[in-house]
Amino acid sequence: MRQTVKRALDLLIAGPALLLALPLMAVLAILIKLTSPGPVFYWSRRIGRHNCNFQMPKFRSMRMDAPQVATHLLAQPEHWLTPCGAFLRRSSLDELPQLWCVITGSMSLVGPRPALFNQQDLIALRTRDGVHELQPGITGWAQVNGRDDLPIPVKVAFDREYRERQSLGMDLYILALTCVRVLGQRGIRH
Repeated sequence: MRQTVKRALDLLIAGPALLLALPLMAVLAILIKLTSPGPVFYWSRRIGRHNCNFQMPKFRSMRMDAPQVATHLLAQPEHWLTPCGAFLRRSSLDELPQLWCVITGSMSLVGPRPALFNQQDLIALRTRDGVHELQPGITGWAQVNGRDDLPIPVKVAFDREYRERQSLGMDLYILALTCVRVLGQRGIRH
């Protein structure tokens, strides 16, 4: 898909979505501050397009002393959640601050989810398959096809398929499926 069309779609949706979400985000920020010590946002070092690092915000759902690894690598991830962390993750509301990254251009609405800086296996497979050339997204083809339930090679296969098939229609389809998956809380383990 041409990058100008994709960027226009990102701005057309993310700008109004962020404005509409601001009251909810304010309530979530207050809830986080009242239920756990530490900042409202967690800034995660992620790998973006062309394997460049960027900082991705999320509403903080983990305790301040949680290890900085992918949640699926934690023996007891629920042990590290804040009092409202499980709700934030289950509802995917912890992802709302990423709309800012879409507006600033470090992310897109649709693309492969950005890897953590220390997920070397995922980064290597994406680089091998050319997926690193894509702008990372808030949601993506792998997320609507399994999310946390997918092993890394399968995620990368979905990311590669998205790279090969991406279009405005596919992005709109993924956005619609994301709404269905989030409401149904499908594929969310932690």
